[in-house]
Amino acid sequence: MLINKLDNVEVDVSSGHKYAIKDIKKGENVMKYGSPIGHATEDIFKGDHVHTHNVKTNLSSVIEYSYAPEFYDIKLEDENRFFMGYVREDGSVGIRNEIWIINTVGCVNKTAEKLASLTGAKCFPHPFGCSQMGGDQETTQKVLRGLVNHPNAGGVLVLGLGCENNNIEVFKKVLGSWNDKRVKFLNCQDSSDEISDGVKIINELKEYASTFNREKVPVSKLKIGLKCGGSDGFSGITANPLVGRISDKLVANGGSTVLTEVPEMFGAEHLLMKRAESKQVFDKIVKLINDFKDYYAKNNQVIYENPSPGNKAGGITTLEEKSLGCIQKGGLSKVVDVLDYGDVLTKNGLSLLNGPGNDIVACTNLTCAGVHLILFTTGRGTPLGAPVPTIKVATNNGLAVKKSNWIDFDASATLDGNDLTEEFFDYIIEVANGKETKNEINGYSEISIFKSGVTL
Repeated sequence: MLINKLDNVEVDVSSGHKYAIKDIKKGENVMKYGSPIGHATEDIFKGDHVHTHNVKTNLSSVIEYSYAPEFYDIKLEDENRFFMGYVREDGSVGIRNEIWIINTVGCVNKTAEKLASLTGAKCFPHPFGCSQMGGDQETTQKVLRGLVNHPNAGGVLVLGLGCENNNIEVFKKVLGSWNDKRVKFLNCQDSSDEISDGVKIINELKEYASTFNREKVPVSKLKIGLKCGGSDGFSGITANPLVGRISDKLVANGGSTVLTEVPEMFGAEHLLMKRAESKQVFDKIVKLINDFKDYYAKNNQVIYENPSPGNKAGGITTLEEKSLGCIQKGGLSKVVDVLDYGDVLTKNGLSLLNGPGNDIVACTNLTCAGVHLILFTTGRGTPLGAPVPTIKVATNNGLAVKKSNWIDFDASATLDGNDLTEEFFDYIIEVANGKETKNEINGYSEISIFKSGVTL
């Protein structure tokens, strides 16, 4: 039990829940992280439990923003840091050398799974690629293109059916150019034995992938996705700030990080806007936020229908509180770019990526943006894994102990004043060098594609 003494009042904060450190009058803002997380709906007295029963969000619809840049001096403490990666023929770098099966349509999911079980390749079932309208097929194609082009895959089999809207010939136009030694195609309706043909192709891809060996690569080539899920009251105190320091450290070394989950920026977006490196980037952030609010409005949904039941049980009261904790994963670096859903990372530094907060969708989104691995903080725990290594960071020790089969790194020691930045950065380099994460050991890797239109 973690006891916090408030004058003569003792409260148990081991659950991650909040208790008032002073009296708060009805209608006054409730402050955390130096910003309002909502307002009091009744008088709150020192030592009282502060949660959904006495606090309500301040969030509303689209608002006006102004550009007032505020930058931080991020010092470069490390020089000449490296990892051992696979340098591809096009100059891109991977941290894995796997064979991936990417199917153009959900109808061949089981075929892909059978080929994967026979060959050791990885496949990522999904239900789309046909009967999609309203831009959904284009979204599906962008996601699949991002997977095909991902440098963690040493070889890729694009598996189609034949009659789908996103058939191989159509998808090739979206894919653009490709290395025919690395990317091969199989249309199941054209084959008398798609399993035998698929195994043969995958063996050819394995032979090509075997020509690559790990070599020394500067850490500036490393690209990391930033994600949280199953958050709790400690997320914004332990794991997320730790990931933020990692982000700053990598960016200072010339590397790249990507922050997504736009709805979990609501209420904290002003802090990101202050760090936009230019007015152009600021305008992109404003559009990112307002467009997602419009998406909610068009579907007759309120923008603050968050946090989730699990978040609330873990001590998070309002979306502002969740967002203020969430964006800490982005550290204090400048925001250099804003990417749309399905876009690929092009600039070194911290970028924002359009997309929802749903764990599987967001992890897929980050993967398709080209990140080598994902830092995934969690206070409640989840076994979820992306196609890329997904490092689970526990916000509290109880979770790290209970679900050690899911958790890769325990950030709870930061509560005692321990700086785990160097230790965690070293661990990330180990993963880049080939150390398997728990999702890889467990064989948990999956995708989910964002859908907003009509299905025929």
